[in-house]
Amino acid sequence: MTTDRSGIIRRLGRHAVLIVVAVLMLYPVLWMLLSSLRPDEAIFNSGGISFSDLSFDNYVEGWNALRHPFTHYLINSVIITAGAIIGNLVSCSMAAYAFARLNFRANKAFFAIMLMTIMLPVHVLLVPQYVLFSELGWINTPLPLIVPKLLATDAFFVFLMVQFIRGIPRELDEAATIDGAGPVRIFVRIILPLTVPALATTAIFTFIWTWNDFLGPLIFLTDSDAYTVQLALRTFIDSSGGGGGSSWGSLFAMSTVSLLPVFVIFLVGQRYLVRGIATTGGK
Repeated sequence: MTTDRSGIIRRLGRHAVLIVVAVLMLYPVLWMLLSSLRPDEAIFNSGGISFSDLSFDNYVEGWNALRHPFTHYLINSVIITAGAIIGNLVSCSMAAYAFARLNFRANKAFFAIMLMTIMLPVHVLLVPQYVLFSELGWINTPLPLIVPKLLATDAFFVFLMVQFIRGIPRELDEAATIDGAGPVRIFVRIILPLTVPALATTAIFTFIWTWNDFLGPLIFLTDSDAYTVQLALRTFIDSSGGGGGSSWGSLFAMSTVSLLPVFVIFLVGQRYLVRGIATTGGK
């Protein structure tokens, strides 16, 4: 009886700690959500949570506060994000299959070089990339943010898929080879269907990182017509953007709108995300 009571007390204490930690982690998001529904002059009157003076005026004002409606920037972000996801799924899966299954000269050396690129700071590549894309006339177009994804430049996803493919029994490849299948058919008909968790993990991470990316669009997109959501949000606190640095309610409202796709994608795909990471990490 005493043991049952102490077990219940431990579980209650554990849940109480988890609830407190969850509230602390969600506090900034809840504060931003409520601030997006309050007038500018009421936002910073207190740093606490307040449910007074709530309205959707900031959403209406923020949607049309910039040079283009906010839909324009959402569409730009969707185009770039969709291109990055397709590029990573196609190129990284093909590169991973080559490293994991095909025997070619210097396979291990190329794989080691690929892994070394993970440790290369992205900032050292910005200047040569800008010069190259400028010479190609790609500045202020989505191409600098999409085309590199088609070349398997995200080594982390290649490594993730290599680990996953190495866990698939080679007997499946050998059986398909006996039936007359070549490497391309084995990749398309056998390997790809079995790597769905790794592909889903790649798609979800690519979506979150590309959607939230600020540095890349800031470097390659200087025309407001090509701005993504993150650059549009920056414009709200830029004196040249029409917000005058005082439209905090509109900024928080559009920040909430920009977060919604990330939450939806994470909630929908978290099952695949956990399975892909757990399966790959267990190799």
